[in-house]
Amino acid sequence: MSLPNRRLFLQRSIAAAGLLSVRRAPAATADLKPLETEIAKRHDEAVQRLQSWIRQPAIAAENRGMSEGCDRMIRMLRDAGFQDVRRVPTDGHPGVFATLDAGAPKTIGIYFMYDVKQADPSEWSSPPFEARIVDRPGVGKVLVGRGAVNQRGPEAMWLAALHAFRGAGRPLPVNLVFVAEGEEEIGSPHFPQIVHQPDVLAALRKCMCVYMPMPMQALDGTVTINLGAKGVVELELVASGERWRRGPRQDLHSSNEARVDSPAWHLVQALNTLVGPDGHTPAIDGYLDKVRPLNAEEKSWIRDASKRQSEDLAKKQMGVERWVHDVDWLEALELLAGRPTVNIEGLVAGYTGPGGKTILPHRAVAKLDLRLVPDMTAKEALSALKAHLSKRGFADIEVNMTGGYDPTTTPRNSALIQAEAAVYRRNGIDPVFWPRMAGSWPGYVFTGEPLRLPAGHFGLGHGSGAHAPDEYLVIESAHPKVQGFDGGVRSQVEYLYELAAS
Repeated sequence: MSLPNRRLFLQRSIAAAGLLSVRRAPAATADLKPLETEIAKRHDEAVQRLQSWIRQPAIAAENRGMSEGCDRMIRMLRDAGFQDVRRVPTDGHPGVFATLDAGAPKTIGIYFMYDVKQADPSEWSSPPFEARIVDRPGVGKVLVGRGAVNQRGPEAMWLAALHAFRGAGRPLPVNLVFVAEGEEEIGSPHFPQIVHQPDVLAALRKCMCVYMPMPMQALDGTVTINLGAKGVVELELVASGERWRRGPRQDLHSSNEARVDSPAWHLVQALNTLVGPDGHTPAIDGYLDKVRPLNAEEKSWIRDASKRQSEDLAKKQMGVERWVHDVDWLEALELLAGRPTVNIEGLVAGYTGPGGKTILPHRAVAKLDLRLVPDMTAKEALSALKAHLSKRGFADIEVNMTGGYDPTTTPRNSALIQAEAAVYRRNGIDPVFWPRMAGSWPGYVFTGEPLRLPAGHFGLGHGSGAHAPDEYLVIESAHPKVQGFDGGVRSQVEYLYELAAS
């Protein structure tokens, strides 16, 4: 090799080694100042991106704005630096698959949802799709809008982190495999069709883990690390005169209730068999047979959480005065983590408008969700419900599952969880470990066969009101221990470095 060529070879080798050291450096040693500068410089741009996104509803339950929501997701990924982005058709609403090759040694998976829940503007103090920034006493400046915390706000933070890397001319420390769906809020019925596409599955097999951005701070600044999530079954129970072959086939004058059976009462009677006399404890035959009780270690985590988290703050945020059965704080937390549920989320029959309308309805519908813990499955829960109803004389009631999936579990010693804890501790936070999130997400497609990957959630920042009026995300925090939008973006930068070094 000639001297000039040798010199060029050495220069390239040194440069490559230096680049590799940057990529592999954990956040503790990486120089984050250029990235912090970019995050601050791009603050307005990032918040406006989120506002614009919230102003484009994508509501799967109403089939509203779904194609536009998918297209916007694709554009935002391309703008953030993904090289390959494509729409993935399903039997329902489409998904999105994207990859970003940073030439890094490690690859991680990212899960997004681009759909949001429905919103009734009459229940909101600020219109749900205007994305206004308002002052919230004791909290700070918050962005109010449907999807602010679930899930577009934290997703916008994550995208802002990618823009900061690009703006700083800094290579990403990991390669990215991205999957998104538009049906999370209706139980992800077609998400497996996205993940199990051959090229998507092949890309995910290269990942060390999969995570979903989420602002995990409570209002007092504490952070919880969830080691899993409950599964869910979403369904409708429908009682009708046609199917029952009793009661009316069309609405009748209510005076006929004296001589004609009522599908509405029939449904109420069926619902009453699903829980015990307390109106709470699941009583579906066989439903609890495979429940894995909380073990000693999980109970120790919950006991620690009960000492470090505020019961008064939790009650205040939820607007409740008592826990079920008047249990204490520790038992309430154990129920939250370990108890399967049978919940009525909606109940409709006959006339529900102003005033009265004296009719005997021919049809009644109950919308239910069942929350599942390990080792329950969505399939077995649905079968148990159908068998239970049939055994008790309610075989005529339609059981229409609209979506759902199994619980997830990720080991505490996985690189995903250890990296989370490292970043939180570096930011002065001793995280609370929690057996499983009481809510649900379709992480089972990652933690189950054939991928068997660690999967979870990560992020600093705070928001609240998911699925409820006045959902919000903190943009500028009034609490010194709670991060605002920029702090949430920075945490995503740190986490990517920490995963690269794990």
